[in-house]
Amino acid sequence: VQLQASGGGLVQPGGSLRLSCTASGFRMDSQSVGWFRQAPGKERGGISCINTRGTTIYADSVKGRFTISRDNAKNTVYLEMNGLTPEDTAVYYCATDRSSISSLGRCTRRDTWRGYWGQGTLVTVSS
Repeated sequence: VQLQASGGGLVQPGGSLRLSCTASGFRMDSQSVGWFRQAPGKERGGISCINTRGTTIYADSVKGRFTISRDNAKNTVYLEMNGLTPEDTAVYYCATDRSSISSLGRCTRRDTWRGYWGQGTLVTVSS
């Protein structure tokens, strides 16, 4: 059983990236999936999640710039990131939980996510 986050890299300010969170050994379509990030010297915090009904939630810091989506056929959840700024530089993680998460509070709390965590992918926004 494995959850793998990928797609990070170096991008210029204003640029875009698409992160992927792919599961092996279990089906993600029956679980909520969340994206977290941890910048240097800061705590890991939730930024977006999608539940089993397809309801999406975003933290204010990324609302309007990031889009979370599912591809159940590929057992993958994506995070499309546009309008990136240096403040978005962080290691990005994905996580799962069997409950249907539908509030921002639960979405952004680490202790909500009691399933699997991916290993993280680094996003660096710099000119």
